Amino acid sequence: MSASLRALDRRKDGRPPAPVRLLHLGLGNFFRAHAAWYTEHAPDAAAWGIAAFTGRSPAAAVALRAQDALYTLLVRGPDGVRPEVVSSVSSVHAADDLVALRAYFASTDLAVVTATVTEAGYCRSSSGDLDTGLPAVRRDIAALAADPVAGPADTVPGRVVAGLLARRAAGAGPLAIVSNDNLPDNGQVMARVVSGLAVAVDPTLLPWIEDTVSFVTTVVDRITPRTTDEDRAEVSRQLDVDDPEVVPTEQFTEWVLAGDFPNGRPAWEGAGARFVRDVRPFEQRKLWLLNGAHSLMAYAGSIRGHETVAQAIGDPVVRGWIEEWWSCACAHLELPAAELDDYCTSLRSRFGNAAIRHLLAQIAADGSQKVPVRVVPVVRAGLEDGRVDPGATRPVAGWIAHLRGHGAPVTDVRADEVTDLARGTTQEAVARVLRWLGVTDERVTRIVALQVADLEQPSRA
Repeated sequence: MSASLRALDRRKDGRPPAPVRLLHLGLGNFFRAHAAWYTEHAPDAAAWGIAAFTGRSPAAAVALRAQDALYTLLVRGPDGVRPEVVSSVSSVHAADDLVALRAYFASTDLAVVTATVTEAGYCRSSSGDLDTGLPAVRRDIAALAADPVAGPADTVPGRVVAGLLARRAAGAGPLAIVSNDNLPDNGQVMARVVSGLAVAVDPTLLPWIEDTVSFVTTVVDRITPRTTDEDRAEVSRQLDVDDPEVVPTEQFTEWVLAGDFPNGRPAWEGAGARFVRDVRPFEQRKLWLLNGAHSLMAYAGSIRGHETVAQAIGDPVVRGWIEEWWSCACAHLELPAAELDDYCTSLRSRFGNAAIRHLLAQIAADGSQKVPVRVVPVVRAGLEDGRVDPGATRPVAGWIAHLRGHGAPVTDVRADEVTDLARGTTQEAVARVLRWLGVTDERVTRIVALQVADLEQPSRA
């Protein structure tokens, strides 16, 4: 820290910590730009503090604890850069602090548990159930079955079950669990893996969960790239503080929720959240139009030499691919055409915002979890209508070329498995990957093979 700069301090920069009634798993940038921001701007924010736990590394908890759990949200828009100190996180903990986690779960004050743990954090098998073949899952089951009061847990489902065991033992009452990850029906995804692990640990826990715990489904949206030294320098310049935990983000934000909150919740609607009966139309719109386009840029765009979303959307070739993708996806969405047109217009503006340095390599991570839900449903929808749309298959081709060593580096929870599928000739790789994705139509195989071959041409680099 520069001698002329100070750390963030609640006495000078934020409001007093609110009593903890929310617990969050996954103390990353997206949570701090999204759910924590909505809580900060809720009209009853003073009554709703968040206890946040890191995902893997304890580094964020250590850094935030040194500045009273405050951090700066740096909103980068076309009209300038605006810093805002966020006070909604009252306490921070390392992921393995199960003593604190169990204590929060055992408190009647706790009303909501939220999670932003990425697709891989749910430890699902290809069927969507808990993957009991994963060593970490097996370890959690054995540890919690042997000692439900103090046994260790390393996975997200394991930690949630550890907390629920403590809550049941304390008679602390009902609770809502809210998934904020980019997965279709993410509330049910969370329910399935938590229930699966609960049954394996203690079959009597499942009926209690069904009677006591609500799983809320959401759609979340706010582009939040990784923090850079430039972001930190901007906050230092504007606020005269040294904040290593700055979170850059865009102006746009969306949160759509469906489900019950049996023990209450913040008035998030006062900050712009929408509560609906069914999130599926909004979920598909966002997953296909925004996230699907992101994946297309991450794979095919990086193969063309681009590093950021803004660079990729500025490439007429990539822009044309995205427009084709949107045309295919919109044909199968349930929302009114005018609303979809407006959404695509907003995405063009958001993607072109050069003030947000959203790295394609970051978006490309864990494609094995993303491509099946962001892209494959559009390909299948076309097949159901009796056709194969090249605009719909190109993101799959981009991912296969990426797995074969082109464009952004492969960082994937199933890296060994999926890169092995993509070895050999183009035709062999395409056939194997498509079978793994559950697509066996020969027309798709033929078109994707041509697209992969085109992407792998030296001129694409």
